[in-house]
Amino acid sequence: MTRLNPRENVAKSPVLRSRLRAHFRISRVDHLIKNVFVLPGILISLSLDHSKLTSALPFHILLGLLSVCLVSSSNYVLNEVLDATSDREHPSKRARAAASGEVNVPLAYCQWIVLMLIGVGLARVISVQLMFTMLALWAMGCVYNVPPLRTKDLPYLDVLTEAVNNPIRLLAGWYITRSSVVPPISLVISYWMIGCYFMAIKRYAEYREFTDPISRNRYRKSFSYYTEQRLLISVMFYGSHAMLFFGAFIMRYRFELILAFPLVAVVMATYLSLAFRPDSPAQRPESLHRDKHLMVAVVACAAVMILLLFVDIPALQAIFPPSISSGSAR
Repeated sequence: MTRLNPRENVAKSPVLRSRLRAHFRISRVDHLIKNVFVLPGILISLSLDHSKLTSALPFHILLGLLSVCLVSSSNYVLNEVLDATSDREHPSKRARAAASGEVNVPLAYCQWIVLMLIGVGLARVISVQLMFTMLALWAMGCVYNVPPLRTKDLPYLDVLTEAVNNPIRLLAGWYITRSSVVPPISLVISYWMIGCYFMAIKRYAEYREFTDPISRNRYRKSFSYYTEQRLLISVMFYGSHAMLFFGAFIMRYRFELILAFPLVAVVMATYLSLAFRPDSPAQRPESLHRDKHLMVAVVACAAVMILLLFVDIPALQAIFPPSISSGSAR
């Protein structure tokens, strides 16, 4: 009988712990703060359908958020594994677990599938709609990362397909409440476009980070097409569309939100200003909560919008009456 050498066990233990930490890191738990974009879907749904304010709602919210986080982590695992080579070209991302060779790749693929299955299973406990929404979130992670589609490498499609996770998160929040009200398409498109606005600013900040064009294009293939000018023009395009459709939603569903427009503009302007900083924090959305100016603007805007979602102000109809009736317009 072969005896186990205690010294070998001691030697293997730190290696195992290091490997486990690496696999935990590729789940990007610190990035899960992005799932805060689920909350507006919950709040807007409840503001339009008060019947869903039940005793079961807190449990559904906790379970739903856990489902979204698990599926998001599944996508992050896939992204880390498939981007390991290109991440080695980035000044800071080269330290990621997969890029530095700390991850067992076959085990990472198992981790990717298991996280998705658990997340989708939890979503099914709440509703079929939420289950399909989580499947859509996972599928978009595949479209964005996996060849031959891999839209991450295609200019403009990289932003559009990554930012589509924004309206998917909105729908996740909506279906967590089990509301029977259909989500307004104007709100869904606005949410998509504001995600594109944030993502295009991230691309712009990343582009400016590189001084060597060869390394820049190796890191992100779409950068061989992009220029600073093209990226800034796209930022303007996405921001304009976001506000156009947000205005359409407000006019039809919740006119009180028009009072929050100045604060929305402050948030958008503050976020854009981050892109021009050296080593811009816009490259790392998961750490944006550390920027005091942005957080003050976001918290103030969110507080006002939540208040306006649930407080009626009839006087606004008198202040902003329709100036042209549908009959006279003809």
